[in-house]
Amino acid sequence: MVRIKARYLLCEVCVSDSSSLRLLEEKAIYQAVKAAVIKAHGEFGAALYSIGTTVTYVNAYTGVVILRFRKSHFRLMWSALPFISSIWSHGQKVQCFFNCVHVGGTIRTCQKFLVRYGRQQLCRMLPHCKTEAEKQEVRRAVMSCSLQDFRTADEDADDDDEDEEEET
Repeated sequence: MVRIKARYLLCEVCVSDSSSLRLLEEKAIYQAVKAAVIKAHGEFGAALYSIGTTVTYVNAYTGVVILRFRKSHFRLMWSALPFISSIWSHGQKVQCFFNCVHVGGTIRTCQKFLVRYGRQQLCRMLPHCKTEAEKQEVRRAVMSCSLQDFRTADEDADDDDEDEEEET
């Protein structure tokens, strides 16, 4: 059996009004990316898009999206992302654009990058805080960003796997 390799694109959906992020859903993003690929690469792009492409993760609060493409043609799909200017969701048109932040081979590497990226963003926000309460909130958020959460989750999963192997 041959393993099919994939690439994961970690993208930010940038909008002018942050309340419109709540309208985002996987199906709408999938359709918007598909339309952009067809616009940029025609029927050939549409055929490649239909093979193994998924929207793996959508965070409607932060606007973070993880798209999965086949490794052999992810650059072709990536090149179509600048053609996205809006997403139709819940009968409303959301004006936006995609900012590709990271390309990874696994979802785990995307998660690790997302933690580091979020921490950097929070550190950039600290000098722009006006009150001491805002600064304390940002500091608390920066301190809570660590890979310890991922490590403990991975260790717990490994312990569960070992327990299952011992039982059989």
